[in-house]
Amino acid sequence: AKACAQLDLRPLDILSEVVPANGMKNGIRMIQVQGARGFQLSESHPHFLSFQASRIFLYCDLFPEEFSIIVTLKALHIPPKVNWYSLVHVFCSEADMKVTLGNRPPCTKTENGQFWFNAFQKGLYLCNGSEWVSMLEVKERLDYVEDYQNLVTNSETMGIEIFVIPKMGLFGATANRYTPPGSAIYRWTDGKFVPYQNIPTYQAQSWKYFTIGKKIFLAVANFEQNERGQEFSVIYKWNHRKEKFITYQRINTHSARDWEAFDIEGEAFLAVANHREGDNHNIDSVIYRWNPRTGLFEANQTISTSGAYDWEFFNVGPYSFLVVANTFNGTSTKIYSHIYIWLGGAFQLFQSILTFGAADWEVFHIGDRIFLAVANSHSYDSETLAPNNYYAINSSIYELNITAQMFVKYQDVLTYSALDWEFFSVGEDFFLVVANSFDGVTFSVNSIIYRWQGYEGFVAVHYLPTFGCRDWEAFKTPTGTYLMYSSAREPLSKVLKLKTL
Repeated sequence: AKACAQLDLRPLDILSEVVPANGMKNGIRMIQVQGARGFQLSESHPHFLSFQASRIFLYCDLFPEEFSIIVTLKALHIPPKVNWYSLVHVFCSEADMKVTLGNRPPCTKTENGQFWFNAFQKGLYLCNGSEWVSMLEVKERLDYVEDYQNLVTNSETMGIEIFVIPKMGLFGATANRYTPPGSAIYRWTDGKFVPYQNIPTYQAQSWKYFTIGKKIFLAVANFEQNERGQEFSVIYKWNHRKEKFITYQRINTHSARDWEAFDIEGEAFLAVANHREGDNHNIDSVIYRWNPRTGLFEANQTISTSGAYDWEFFNVGPYSFLVVANTFNGTSTKIYSHIYIWLGGAFQLFQSILTFGAADWEVFHIGDRIFLAVANSHSYDSETLAPNNYYAINSSIYELNITAQMFVKYQDVLTYSALDWEFFSVGEDFFLVVANSFDGVTFSVNSIIYRWQGYEGFVAVHYLPTFGCRDWEAFKTPTGTYLMYSSAREPLSKVLKLKTL
């Protein structure tokens, strides 16, 4: 202990120690900004920088259990008043200390105590032996949206599902209108979606990805009958050996619009939104429970719905909820959609909300606040003296009032035959994007991104030209955040990239 006394230590410029003499050849160069000197490392390949700890502890044969270093980073392309950062970090280390620049390196016991600087996210991370722990990260802010990929689809696309299969990566499934050729699954490869698998479907409306234990499933909601006059929606299971989805279970449905998958108290469920049977929109939608003994989904509960379009499941503390978007009762779109609560082993009515051709519910959290947004698509009533037919109508956002134990209206947003809401975040900011599909004249309408601005609520910030927009999905990769939308009017979906500051 005496050999490692404080007087034996000396200040040390670590970067000077780790940068090799031929730094320029290794993609490292010295820069000076406003009197501060540092080193700039290229992103073309990872850099492993190390030096012997004995350079710090000249007279110490025993390496200390803990010590501190100060790191100062300059992050480019952000306001100059806030782009220098220093941190003091106390850590345990072995004899070598390394900093890696480039794509995310592995973090195992071998890399324990090493640093990784993510130039894209302007973040410094420390490996704790199993995962990279953020030490310093500049929060991103959305600047603008750019066109990234035009994805030509099999036919018009009614819905998109983005998901990650472990060890395989990111995938996207499109629910396409026509059979043949059916619907497609795309794999994210070299920064783009490329065709991966085609699946026969029958005017598919949506896909739902879910897992039960280690089993991976993908369920499609088919709207029409197959060639033999049978009306089935199908659950597909991922085959690890073939690396494909294969048919697992067929379920009899009626013009199915949507599947929702959820767990309650360790049990797995699927809910299907049955839209109509023939011309009758007032029919039962069904909730199925997974039977682990048979390995199949079995009908567990039926709920009366009217032109059901969407199910959305969410939890509030220990309570589980399921909300249905009812669209049409045969004469009017001005009908109640219902929120159900799980009590006594079944869903029971919790609250009814008046909606206008409701096509989607989106639940989201901001802090400890819980919101529900409904996409109202159409105001139509055939029984009035002068039948109305409106597409430019309000969609509404509701907030859960814990005291009143009900959702209360928080904000109305003017939309144009809205068919979907998607909630996403960038840095510390929260956003909603709406799928506007039709204004009564044309399908070429702007879909809009709204930014959460506290007391002001959601404020429109970006107007995105879309054509017959049906669905939005947000997803993230190591290279950024993206939005993808599907068109129900042309065989083209678009991937947009969110450019950040």
